[in-house]
Amino acid sequence: MPELIAGMIDVFADAPLTGNPLAVVQGADELSDEQMRRIAGEFNQAETTFILQSARADRKLRSFTASGAEVFGAGHNALGAWLWLGEHGDLGLLATPQTFYQEIGPDVLPIELERIHDRVHGRMRQAPLPLLDPLNDVDPLARSLGLDPVEILFQPVPRPAHTGAAHLLVRVFDPATVDKACPNGEELLEVLKAVQAEGCYIYAFDPNWPQTAYARFFNPTCRTRGRRGHRNGGGAAGGLSRKRRTPA
Repeated sequence: MPELIAGMIDVFADAPLTGNPLAVVQGADELSDEQMRRIAGEFNQAETTFILQSARADRKLRSFTASGAEVFGAGHNALGAWLWLGEHGDLGLLATPQTFYQEIGPDVLPIELERIHDRVHGRMRQAPLPLLDPLNDVDPLARSLGLDPVEILFQPVPRPAHTGAAHLLVRVFDPATVDKACPNGEELLEVLKAVQAEGCYIYAFDPNWPQTAYARFFNPTCRTRGRRGHRNGGGAAGGLSRKRRTPA
């Protein structure tokens, strides 16, 4: 196996050990699919992104979950990889906004990066959002999250959104309900398998801040971690923002 540069970066974070962690592996061109899956399993993060050379774009990105499923969307898995490159000086000074292109699966998508106050910031466009079939029986979902079924709302109905990996988007009663959730990993995994989803993104809106979602993301596929919650959902959060503009 070739020598690799690899590590962790916190995406959507103002300080280390917060936000949404991502494992990043540079110079992964010589790795096989099986090696990438095994490395992602060793990192045991929601996603691990491998950075490769591309004939179609500035970089090619491949991302895998801890369970070995490849993710093709442009969420925190893509943003984190570019922030990693920017912070390590591989993209130049970034003193002014610069656009780069990333090959992710069949798509080539732009991302704009700029260094502001000694930190690299990025924004990017995601591919169109596919919505999967809704979940009509919320009782097993509620039990798996440690919630009462009445605390799960039906406007909109819970359903997976596919942002490269499918994540179940679940609106709950209020931000306190988001904090209350205490998932059982095995039970949640069974619910997610039934709707072909990787993770579960629960969210609520504060009446005082109706445009701001308070959310947690759970990925029970990470082994030995039956309960895994992040305050930011990365690609799942992107799915939520676009779902609000997409008819149910």
